[in-house]
This record gives sequence, C-alpha cells and structure tokens, in this order.
Amino acid sequence: QVQLVESGGGLVQAGGSLRLSCAVSRTVFSFNSLAWYRQAPGKQRDLVAKITSGGNTNYADSVQGRFTISRDSRNNTVDLQMNNLEPEDTAVYFCNAFQRATMADHEYWGQGIQVTVSS
Repeated sequence: QVQLVESGGGLVQAGGSLRLSCAVSRTVFSFNSLAWYRQAPGKQRDLVAKITSGGNTNYADSVQGRFTISRDSRNNTVDLQMNNLEPEDTAVYFCNAFQRATMADHEYWGQGIQVTVSS
C-alpha cells in the first residue's frame, strides 16, 4: 500500500510563500504522474499542478507563474513551491500519485493539508 503524507501547510498573508512537501512511501519514479490538487469549502477538488514520470509539468491557469512542482528522487518527495499567494488559494491541498497498470490503474491520495491565505 502506498502512503502519501503532506506537510508544510499553514497560515500566510497574501503575497507570501509556502512550500508543501509530500513524502511518498515508494520511489517517485514508479508512478506515471505525481500531482497536487486542492479543494476549497463547498467546491470540487481541482488539479493544481502535475509532474509526469518524464518530467513534464502542467499547471492550472490560476497558479501558472506562481507555483512550481518538483520531485526529489533522493528523498522520495513531491513538492509544491507556492509564491505570491492569494486569498483565493485558500484550500485543503492533496497529494496524488497515479500508476497505470495492465489490469487496473492505481491512484493514491494523501490525507490533505490546510493552506490559508489571509488578505
């Protein structure tokens, strides 16, 4: 069973920065993709940023240029550097790992971590 454990959330003022980290219990290269999602109260869970096994990245339009996703193969983490934070970034952030398999795809989630941006 794969475990994902997020850390680094908290309260920050608008314009500030936070760095989220997700510890993965398996080598990060064993997954087709690693990603961060977020869910604000009363809203659906949306993709924030994704990095593929080949190193390609994509971002939600709302965070493009402010957030950077990266992975650390030595520590088996996937990180999200968040700069110039806005109150609209307030949400619970979830780490996600996706693995394509012959019989069935596998998708794993962390427990989520709160990020609150005050105006």
